[in-house]
Amino acid sequence: MDRKRSSRGRTADGSPNPIDVHVGARVKMRRTLLGMSQEKLGECIGLTFQQVQKYERGMNRISASRLFDIGKVLGVPISFFFEEMDDQVAELSPRMLAGANALAEEPVFFDYDPMTKRETLDLVRCYYLIPDRRQAKKVLALVKAMAAEPETDDDYEDDE
Repeated sequence: MDRKRSSRGRTADGSPNPIDVHVGARVKMRRTLLGMSQEKLGECIGLTFQQVQKYERGMNRISASRLFDIGKVLGVPISFFFEEMDDQVAELSPRMLAGANALAEEPVFFDYDPMTKRETLDLVRCYYLIPDRRQAKKVLALVKAMAAEPETDDDYEDDE
């Protein structure tokens, strides 16, 4: 009997499943937005910060019960961790990998996600720390105006 060795949800080349990577990135994003350390999250769910690191990188898969606990600690429903998942990533679920090996051989290209950058998370966290909400809205309006108006070299010339 020829038994296929379990890949435990990994891709054909042995790398972490992109869905696990996506879920881990969402855990990291939410934890960072809350200003919570990996150590504190680990403490709240009974794990070491190293295990939290492995979850956030997608190296280790998060069980349903553990994801439930993480959602409770981070104050989000479980569905949060699967939001904004690219269709190409969703097509690489273990079920799809087992039934459609051709998918595992195709390269997967991930779009740049600004929500995974620390700079973005710091900006959002700082925005919500502004005590005067009217001032916060003015900051938001300023950022929107700056984003909508392309800069030119002329913007920096002195008027004489």
